Amino acid sequence: MNKSIMIVGVGGQGTLLASRILGNVAISEGYDVKVSEVHGMSQRGGSVVTYVKYGEKVFSPIIDEGEADIILAFELLEAYRALPYLKKGGKIIVNTQRISPMPVIIGDKKYPENIEEKIKEKVDAVFVDALKAAEEAGNIKAVNVVLIGVMAKNTDAAYEKWIEVLKQTVPAKFLEVNLKAFDLGYNMF
Repeated sequence: MNKSIMIVGVGGQGTLLASRILGNVAISEGYDVKVSEVHGMSQRGGSVVTYVKYGEKVFSPIIDEGEADIILAFELLEAYRALPYLKKGGKIIVNTQRISPMPVIIGDKKYPENIEEKIKEKVDAVFVDALKAAEEAGNIKAVNVVLIGVMAKNTDAAYEKWIEVLKQTVPAKFLEVNLKAFDLGYNMF
């Protein structure tokens, strides 16, 4: 029973911390864990994809099309781009935030319209205003932990395990905000 989770977003959104938290929870549950390096341009604004796989024995962190049990999407367009990787019956959790990619910023392309509707047509998705929740927690950079909170509710790991790992993984000066962000996400649905 291996699980494959794909985390997609743009550089600077905290996808690496999210994958570290997820990986650490899986390790603490006794699973073999593989986490990929970042694929894409990790500088602010470029697409970032991280894979986390865990289970009895995991040989590769790479997730192919149609294999992701969960996609955790930090941005709308990145969610749409990742859809082919979601397995039939998989779950996608999407932050409703829009961050324009460079071709849109410089005017070469337009940000696609109606992305939420296009995603809803293809899969059963959970949409979250994680930016608003992160602001409520005290820091817009906590979007990642809000989304981890939403996802955590859909895993077998106990709430207390997630809190324990957050305390071990998040730097002390950001811990209070991130614990609030996690709780806001965890209790959102």
